[in-house]
Amino acid sequence: MLLLLAACVVGGYFAWDRWGRVEPLPDGLVQANGRIEGDHVTVASKFAGKVHELLAREGDSVQAGQVLARLDSQQVQAKLRQAEQAVQAAQAQYRAAQSGLELLESEVPLMIETAEASLEHAKAVVAKAKAAEQQSARDAKRFTELASRGTIDQRKGEEAELAWTVAKNDVRVAETALTQAEKQLAEANLGDRRVQAKRQELEALAAQVAGAEAVRDEAQSVLDDLTITAPADGVITTRVVDIGEIVAAGSPLFDLVNLDRLYLKVYVPEVEIGRVRLELPARIHTDAYPETPFPATVRYVSSRAEFTPKEVQTPDERVKLVYAVKLYLDENPDHRLTPGLPADAVVRWKEDTPWANPQW
Repeated sequence: MLLLLAACVVGGYFAWDRWGRVEPLPDGLVQANGRIEGDHVTVASKFAGKVHELLAREGDSVQAGQVLARLDSQQVQAKLRQAEQAVQAAQAQYRAAQSGLELLESEVPLMIETAEASLEHAKAVVAKAKAAEQQSARDAKRFTELASRGTIDQRKGEEAELAWTVAKNDVRVAETALTQAEKQLAEANLGDRRVQAKRQELEALAAQVAGAEAVRDEAQSVLDDLTITAPADGVITTRVVDIGEIVAAGSPLFDLVNLDRLYLKVYVPEVEIGRVRLELPARIHTDAYPETPFPATVRYVSSRAEFTPKEVQTPDERVKLVYAVKLYLDENPDHRLTPGLPADAVVRWKEDTPWANPQW
């Protein structure tokens, strides 16, 4: 029995030495393990509404801008039509005011020119009437003197007096016409002020058009936001809603992950974290592809230590401090790696150290 027991011990040692003993990694390599993760994007709606159409489901690969879902938009479409009609009405008022301004700008110079000509004519009439009145006054004085001496008939003197009276009335009429012409010219000169007022009215109408267009653009923006699109390329991992459901503003509809931006999140012990730094090369090994290591790069090293964030079996391991490190894949050919896949990693912190598979 003793001999048999000794033979078993010796045979077990040689078997462990031949097949079971784990060779340590070469100096210059650090190994760790974890799970592959990705940068998740939560797709949500800016507005509340009823899900009218779903165009994507879990596992679908989508491109940035691709339509994922549509919310019911009947009320928003009605508001948009109303806003468009308001824009058309405001634009029609603006065009009418613009035509009126153009017409007024053409009329004012003609009105001023006509009023100036009328004023000059009235001045000439006044001058002529005054000249005639002065001549009539001289004739009336002369004929009156002659009639008083009996040189001419009395009737001739009376006719001269009457002609003078008519001439004076003509002067007053001509002066009244001159005053009216001056007022017409002053009114015509106010045309520039009317033009300016019309321009201000046009500016107010332009502001109304801009306001109506802003309301229309807001309604169009709300309508566009009711069409839910993918914010980036990726794969839908979770679909939260279904057709007919009422969603609140900001509530998640889909969860999206970019399979071209995956990383392995590992935890490096405190005694080894000093060897790990940004931009170091790494290789990721998975059970699914044991013969194909995937190149990666250290892009994140936590500045704070934490206790091992996984279930452990011994109190000693529970109190170990580790640092989170993210190894971003340089590429993910054919999207073979997906979030949640466990993997091992080897980080090379010495350039001349040959690569080796992780040893556990």
